[in-house]
Amino acid sequence: MDQPAAFIRHAKLTDKPALYQICLQTAKAGEDATGLYSDQEYPGQLYVVPYLLFEPQFAFVLEMDQQVVGYVVATADTAHFEKTLGELWWPQLRTQYASREEIAPLDHKVLGQIRNPSQASPELLERWPAHLHINLLPQAQSGGWGRKMMTHQLCALKDAGVSGVHLGVNLANEKVCQFYEKVGFETIFRSHAIYMGLRLDEE
Repeated sequence: MDQPAAFIRHAKLTDKPALYQICLQTAKAGEDATGLYSDQEYPGQLYVVPYLLFEPQFAFVLEMDQQVVGYVVATADTAHFEKTLGELWWPQLRTQYASREEIAPLDHKVLGQIRNPSQASPELLERWPAHLHINLLPQAQSGGWGRKMMTHQLCALKDAGVSGVHLGVNLANEKVCQFYEKVGFETIFRSHAIYMGLRLDEE
């Protein structure tokens, strides 16, 4: 049977180049950040590849006409995920980027996180212990694929027994909050980002 022209599937290690590229092309509050990072893999090292490596059961991609054009990744347990990255991911990148300097405008965001990783607040994780990231290239931002991918991920988290999930929205991309509200998320608080949450055990 022929595969459909567009479908959601689990991400594979061979998808890494596409994941890096999608993350880069959406890293400027949802728009293309090419040129804002001196290393084109920088944003992907934070927001997508660690999930592929350490939470593969919650790493999904949208394949359209044999090209990966979007992803949604998550962890069921943010605190455990942060511990894993602290032991297995950040040390590796600190060694890899030991001599790197902040050259391009947004390099500091990545190098700063690698050298001094931030952690989610316990108050946030008490009710929304999971978190996710979703990004789609422009050609996939129609046809309801964003909603389909979110539904796919939320079902996977719920099936795994997750009680609640949160996400962060760049302050410069507040318009996207309407999309998350349509799938059930509510604003929790605003700080350096807009944090939104959804309880999965109250639906």
